[in-house]
Amino acid sequence: MKNLYSLPNILTYLRILVIPAIFWALIQENELWSRWISCILFAFASITDYFDGYFARHMKITSKVGKFLDPIADKLLVTVVLITLAQTKFLAWWDLAIAAVIISREIFVSGLREFMGNFHVEMPVSRLAKWKTASQLFAIGFLIFGRNYKMRFHNSMYDLFLFDVYVIGVCLLLISAVLTIITGVQYWRAAAQHMTD
Repeated sequence: MKNLYSLPNILTYLRILVIPAIFWALIQENELWSRWISCILFAFASITDYFDGYFARHMKITSKVGKFLDPIADKLLVTVVLITLAQTKFLAWWDLAIAAVIISREIFVSGLREFMGNFHVEMPVSRLAKWKTASQLFAIGFLIFGRNYKMRFHNSMYDLFLFDVYVIGVCLLLISAVLTIITGVQYWRAAAQHMTD
């Protein structure tokens, strides 16, 4: 029971609990202060993703609830923010296509994990999947920050710099989409041997 309230798990809980606040800040699309809040909250949530694993390894604290909730918290954070950015029209159509690939993969892998659970086979998060998650988090952070300022300060001296920030976010999102596809195929190949009659 005490592992439920260990530091790594508390950080995971916080990452989940902050998602509604990020959503609320993002839908205030005409308010500059709300974008700052969403950026800060998203950065906080992203940092907890690193530190919950760091403390779990160095404090040698592992729990079933942590293994269960950590990947779910990541998927919830990325999916909710991408959908909200799409709804508030802060993503261009090509960004939406990339986001659709990312979200589809998350649903697909979640289904695979549930299916594999029937065979009592775990599908641990691979190192490449961790890089995928990191690239997604950085990409979304740049997209929130860059696109907002380009719109708020249109025709200002900051336009070129801030547009570049947005482009960085798009490039990182594209990289994360490639990693998303690769890791999705890896998980499928690992599960495929259990799907033959």
